[in-house]
Amino acid sequence: MMDFLKTPVFGILLSVVCYEIGILIQRKTKNPILNPLLLAIIFVILVLIVFEIPKETYDLGGSYILFLLGPATVVMAVPLYRQINLLKKDWLPILVGIFVGSATSVLSVIGLARLFGVNIEIAVSMLPKSVTTAIGMEVSKEIGGVVSLTVAVIVLTGILGAVMGPFILKILGIKDEVAQGVAMGTASHAVGTSKAMELGETQGAMSGLSIGIAGLATVLIIPLVIGLLG
Repeated sequence: MMDFLKTPVFGILLSVVCYEIGILIQRKTKNPILNPLLLAIIFVILVLIVFEIPKETYDLGGSYILFLLGPATVVMAVPLYRQINLLKKDWLPILVGIFVGSATSVLSVIGLARLFGVNIEIAVSMLPKSVTTAIGMEVSKEIGGVVSLTVAVIVLTGILGAVMGPFILKILGIKDEVAQGVAMGTASHAVGTSKAMELGETQGAMSGLSIGIAGLATVLIIPLVIGLLG
């Protein structure tokens, strides 16, 4: 048994099993709060704690999943390709919406951090909260953030966006499919995009596009405004 734990298979298998259980629970309950990703994270942590398994042991396989985040993000370009004519038609409002959304995300962190007197290291770690994990980790490293905290905040942001996004869009009366997709992808990256794909192919395509552009926008915006935390 100990030999099995020391192989990458353990971390990968544990992650897949926990996620599948999360999907099963979500399908049975139909409760949007019970997001499969959130449940999988909770189950993995519980298994590691209950059986006293070191995080380093899990990381032997978990690191492979982390590596696949980049390729998985690129794959989201497939639905975008199917909607390329729509992108050509509305490219300006789409780009403006993504850049404004990215700027709002970063500035909201700075504003709240100053308002509540948050430690600057913590505040810096939260700045890339609305970009995909692969991009957010690198940004956090460059600006002196705590990478593990950045990952946690990114995951939480994505889950909250997937759970609350459709409800907020409905309350605000936003029915345009392009606008829905841009909002979901810009605010809650890949997890939000998975939810946007459930809303429709156009929403999924625009959300997938927003992930990449929002990542680029965030990389450009953070160095310009990070001084406001000082």
